[in-house]
Amino acid sequence: MAQTISKVAKTLAINVETIRFYERRGLIEQPAKPEVGYRHYPNDTINRIRFIKRSQELGFTLNEIANLLNLNDSPCGQVQELAEHKLAAVKEKMVDLRRLEKALNALLAQCQSNVDDSHCPIIDSLQP
Repeated sequence: MAQTISKVAKTLAINVETIRFYERRGLIEQPAKPEVGYRHYPNDTINRIRFIKRSQELGFTLNEIANLLNLNDSPCGQVQELAEHKLAAVKEKMVDLRRLEKALNALLAQCQSNVDDSHCPIIDSLQP
């Protein structure tokens, strides 16, 4: 059953402006405005918004999501390739985050053993 934009937003726990933003980006189509009353969004559009939100939760950008939506009728291999690139990027970020975690742990250890209150090892490490 088709719903107005406010009901769609409430159903999906998103802001009305998010829906309008998706329309402007071409991710979803804006329904035609009837002569009287409000636009009604069909279930296909609601499901498409769910797909967009779920893809964002998985870390895909809106540009990548647009590509996924365009690949909907494409061979699985193309979709797989896009997902593999995303996975590689996620793994790179994880390596960077682990490196950052180690550096922060080392700096925190220096702070905990610091007896000189006139300087901070963390601040010292950030200065050239």
